[in-house]
Amino acid sequence: MSERYPIAGGTASEIAGGIEVAVSSGRLRPGTMLPPVREAATQAGVSPGTAAAAYRLLRERGIVETAGRRGTRVRPRPASTVREEIRVEVPAGVRDLSRGNPDPALLPPLHEALAAAARAHEECPAMYGTGDDDELLALAAERLRADGVPEAPLAVTSATLSAVERVLLARLRPGDSIAVEDPGWTSLLDLVTALGLRAVPMRVDDDGPLPVDLDRALRSGVRAVVITARAQNPTGAVVSAARAGELRALLAAYPDVLLVEDDHGDGFVDLPLTPLAGVTEHWVLVRSTAKAYGPDLRLAVVTGDPITMDRLRGRQRISAGWVSHLLQRAVAHLWRTDAVDTRAVASAYARRRDGLVAALAERGVPAYGRSGLNVWIPVADEAAAVTRLLARGWAAAPGARNRIASPPALRVTISTLAESDLPALATDLATALRPPPTGRYG
Repeated sequence: MSERYPIAGGTASEIAGGIEVAVSSGRLRPGTMLPPVREAATQAGVSPGTAAAAYRLLRERGIVETAGRRGTRVRPRPASTVREEIRVEVPAGVRDLSRGNPDPALLPPLHEALAAAARAHEECPAMYGTGDDDELLALAAERLRADGVPEAPLAVTSATLSAVERVLLARLRPGDSIAVEDPGWTSLLDLVTALGLRAVPMRVDDDGPLPVDLDRALRSGVRAVVITARAQNPTGAVVSAARAGELRALLAAYPDVLLVEDDHGDGFVDLPLTPLAGVTEHWVLVRSTAKAYGPDLRLAVVTGDPITMDRLRGRQRISAGWVSHLLQRAVAHLWRTDAVDTRAVASAYARRRDGLVAALAERGVPAYGRSGLNVWIPVADEAAAVTRLLARGWAAAPGARNRIASPPALRVTISTLAESDLPALATDLATALRPPPTGRYG
């Protein structure tokens, strides 16, 4: 028997978004059967094709599954779904622009840093009970102060997601609502679902989350807000000084809300950080080394209010314990020796990213990418666009991995492109996005 949940929404994205929220909030339980497509279409007042597209989106996001002749049901364990599994199978000979990785050629060599860390280990090996590396913490504090981040306690975690997970576990409970960017970071959206939290989407423009959406989320009673400071994944947004002022004013009226800032753009984005840190009583800012120094270093520095940081460190002690001092000392060496030329690296990515956006604009295709490694391209149909682009030799990521209720799009990672690739890629993208011919023989 199908659930009597009222199907509503005027588009496939709106219908799918409403059902996903109902699943996350517990109104639709795992195993619940959804109405047949035609019945869902009648309830929502849309065509059967639109209802079918909504169900397809839900399947792509891992929220529902097809149960043969019995219809469509909520997956038994939707919280374990990984959005990263919504990926493109890339045939041989196709350029893969779907992964989101940095350019290996722009990462610093690690030989000297690892050798220095090994020498320090031989002189003073880290044992159980050892705290975080003093030099790394001192360098991190200096860099954060230079960027206007309030002075606060520091900790080291294994990359951004590890820090965010521990903070959310320390501050929130299943069923709490959290404001997140839409489109946003795939892994964060997965984490929110896995923790049993209810995602409240905030739309994003080039300057960050829209104030009207943050205001709406705060008024609805969210317990936490997550904002990407720069190089927002997937749109490339950077929180500008003007936008930061608007966001601070809204957050200041809700001092008990937890603010989480993600600054993974440090080291490969030359646009300044405009921190919101400190505007609420409970806050953290996480600065990752992944994109600028190497994903395999698995290291992030976290700063925040004393109580939240105590909880984070306590949870880390009873799980991972600590981050390898070999890695901490290697990162300290990279920072101390200025191993990454931020301006040169940022400029290299900007030429590829801005060049693709401009080339697409010349061909009548709007696209977004103010900073970072990705270009976000709105499309009418993700599956069709991905398929047509594959046929022309390029693989892009379907935007469904990053979206809650925002419109369809493709994410193209520009990190490994040469500037000479851009005209051909832009032409192929424009062709792939062009509506197919219609008519009797179309």
